[in-house]
Amino acid sequence: MMSVQALGARRNLMPNETTWSEPEAAGVNADALLSVRKVSRQFPGVQALTDMDLDVRAGEVHVLFGENGAGKSTLINIICGALPPSSGQIFIDGKPVTFRSVQDARHAGVSVVYQEFSLAPDMTVEENLFLANEKRGWSGLLQKKAMRTTALQHFQRLGFHISPDALVGSLSRAECQMVEIAKAALTEPRILILDEPTASLTEAETTQLFELIRGLKRSGVGVIYISHRISEIQQIGDRVTVMRDGRHIATVGASETDRKQLVELMTGRSFGGFYPEIQFSPTETLLTASSLSTVNGKVRDASLTVRRGEIVGLAGLVGCGKSEIGRACFGVEPRAGGAIQLGDIDLSHATPRDFIQSGVAYVTNDRIHEGMLLCRSVRENISLASLKSPTLLRSGMLSRKAEKRESFDMAKRMSLAPLDIERTAQGFSGGNMQKALLGRFLAREPQLLILDEPTVGIDVNAKAEIYAVLEQLVSAGMAVLLISSDLPEVLSLSNRVYVVREGLIVDELTGDKRTEENALSGFFVKE
Repeated sequence: MMSVQALGARRNLMPNETTWSEPEAAGVNADALLSVRKVSRQFPGVQALTDMDLDVRAGEVHVLFGENGAGKSTLINIICGALPPSSGQIFIDGKPVTFRSVQDARHAGVSVVYQEFSLAPDMTVEENLFLANEKRGWSGLLQKKAMRTTALQHFQRLGFHISPDALVGSLSRAECQMVEIAKAALTEPRILILDEPTASLTEAETTQLFELIRGLKRSGVGVIYISHRISEIQQIGDRVTVMRDGRHIATVGASETDRKQLVELMTGRSFGGFYPEIQFSPTETLLTASSLSTVNGKVRDASLTVRRGEIVGLAGLVGCGKSEIGRACFGVEPRAGGAIQLGDIDLSHATPRDFIQSGVAYVTNDRIHEGMLLCRSVRENISLASLKSPTLLRSGMLSRKAEKRESFDMAKRMSLAPLDIERTAQGFSGGNMQKALLGRFLAREPQLLILDEPTVGIDVNAKAEIYAVLEQLVSAGMAVLLISSDLPEVLSLSNRVYVVREGLIVDELTGDKRTEENALSGFFVKE
């Protein structure tokens, strides 16, 4: 078996390298740029992958589609050298390779852009772009002028309007996503892996990304694309490989397979109605926000109400200020003016602690950095907001037995998979982390639940499970403020929808007015 240093295709051999000549492995597609054959990966007590096969051709977008926990992340971590397989083999150009590190894979032309960013926030965009890949002269000194020129030309070619001097910590999530993509594309990869790349992008930025992908296809790059957005898959994908329970289920043509077929392949079950038909019976007004404005100027004179027994949606483009409205209604975003009333309680100057004690729960859109304690168990994550609950305290001390019982019951209610509350949060998929995060706040039995982008980066089945929980909560009389960039989601789940543009609430859609056409007309300034 050869090492990655033996790869000679499309690059010059270094003086200390040798050429190779090995017979083509049996069962390997000679036309494939990348082949994965019978790859398995086992973790303690968990079989993450079993005999997984995958072929990616040069110049195609090959979509990986499956539920959270289906093994997609494990597979791409093996392909990019972050994890070794327990068994099986990877081939490039029909020849077996062994990646002992991510750097090995990069040398072979494999780059990956993860859903969760790996940028250094205290460094500039340019410094992040060349991190571990700096240009140096013969003396070892950095060639800063050459790196600046390359960075400017690279961003211009990609159509990304970001200053190389900007600190990454000051960028929006959409801008960070563009920097990650630019960093991966700078290495001129032969195989580019994109994990939920549009989760933080606006429609215009997504269009730019798709143009970039099409350009990479024309140059012969093979793209592995992971997404749960079926409309996106059919727009940019050539073939789709469906995974379930760590196994290859089917590989189908993206344009030849509809949403129903993909979902049935993914779940192994017949596909019914995706969004529940929630019967709303709203009662008295619980939340009243009047003329809210934030210090950062992203919310301007916003007013809204949420009643018990209804879901109220906030819809708008990424960066329009809808998330900031939700954060302001929980005391996270500093307010410059306005009033917040919860029933008869004035919370205009309240802290997040005051909101929590008053019965308000807020689920952030950033479960990794603001939501979950990744190195702690799911049991601890679920019980975190309820440590002073009478059901968990015995003589003023936390009852571990009660904590374990309550956390297990909540994990079961949220359909956590696997149902192992002692596993660390980082060992779960994004969808299961989201369920645990939601379960943490539901354990407090709040009056008002504020959900910010609750289904970003999670699969269709996990979404359906979260929707079912929301239906139960509303039926029990809870008030829900739902913030989502997924327009069909927010329109289908909400009783009323406020349309947000540039920090302003520009419309309220109710009844038959709750349509995509009406919502979209409010997203853009009329000429």
